[in-house]
Amino acid sequence: MTDEDVSKPTHEADARQRKRVLRRATILASVMLVLLVVGAGATVLSRMANNRTLQAEVVEQSKLYVRTTFPQSGGTDQTVALPGTLQGFVQAPIAARASGYLKQWHKDIGSRVRKGDLLAEIDSPEIDQQLSQAVAARDQTAASLQLALSSQERWEALRKKDAVSQQELDERRGAAAQAHANLAAAEANVERLKELQAFKRVVAPFAGIITRRNVDVGDLIDAGGGAGRTMFVLSQTDPLRIYVNVPQAYAQSVKPGQKVTVTQSELQGQAFEGQVARTSGAIDPATRTMQIEVTLPNRDGVLMPGAYVQVQLPLRGAQAMTVPTNALLIRGEGVRVAVVDPRKQVRLRPVKIGRNYGPTVEVLDGLSTSDEVVLNPPDSLSEGDQVAVTPQAAQKSAAAERPEATTKR
Repeated sequence: MTDEDVSKPTHEADARQRKRVLRRATILASVMLVLLVVGAGATVLSRMANNRTLQAEVVEQSKLYVRTTFPQSGGTDQTVALPGTLQGFVQAPIAARASGYLKQWHKDIGSRVRKGDLLAEIDSPEIDQQLSQAVAARDQTAASLQLALSSQERWEALRKKDAVSQQELDERRGAAAQAHANLAAAEANVERLKELQAFKRVVAPFAGIITRRNVDVGDLIDAGGGAGRTMFVLSQTDPLRIYVNVPQAYAQSVKPGQKVTVTQSELQGQAFEGQVARTSGAIDPATRTMQIEVTLPNRDGVLMPGAYVQVQLPLRGAQAMTVPTNALLIRGEGVRVAVVDPRKQVRLRPVKIGRNYGPTVEVLDGLSTSDEVVLNPPDSLSEGDQVAVTPQAAQKSAAAERPEATTKR
């Protein structure tokens, strides 16, 4: 066996070994290439997905989320609080009818009196003297009448005998008639002075409480009070009355017989029910208000005349539409309301505002009940802005968390 015959199998074995190694390397390279291609594809797809997600988030973040509502038809009943001052149902300043000096007063402030009770006495000697003089003049006139009647009777008898003329008889008759008239005048003067003398006793004209006493013993009293010189102020405290000035905007809603609630800040937790007795039926052009009178029972005497009170006046809402106050946009060109159209774009509607009810406001023109109104619109909101409406459930949840609306861009 030669050396060539021995080395030939060895070369063949090496060649097969190299082929196996080369095939393995090829397979490994193919696998690596496939893995690289798959990895690259996955990276591209991941980046595309991330890009789409990012774009969706950008679009989502760029949306303006708003809460909306619809106008409500019919006004909202409300209560208007108006100031007022309690007054006695009957309140009278009492002045003297007779002049003189105050002899004595019998009732002071806070005294409850009945009709006819004596309040004060006035010493007026001038009236007494005038009465005495008038009585004497009456007696003198009565004596003159008796003389005239006697003369008339005598002249009547003489006339029957034709001893005197008819003219002379007529003169005696005229003298008697004049004496009758003079006596009647004298009697009237006596009665006048007696009535004036009775005014020395100042009495209560009605039942009530003395709220003011302006005189004291020895004061000079002028008949009629003179320059506001009233002796007493008497008030009837049950019931009381209140005069309230109602603004023109609410005047049409106030009617006689309407119930009201009266409160006083010093009487916490107490409310008193009154009734509108009458209205003036006219607007005061100076104040643009209408005066009404409220009658308030005060059987227990808890309320005092002159006290400052608040009158809660319930008013029926008008039949106009109302929207929440936080739906209004106050712009330089006027009041606007943001409305969302079917394409979810904003339309700024000019509206005419009526009465303000606090949480809501009356809209007289510019909206309908089918308009979707934006609540708490941001100042940057413009015509044509694209918005996304928050679902109603989310709106309720957000409202429960905080009362003020928020916007997200």
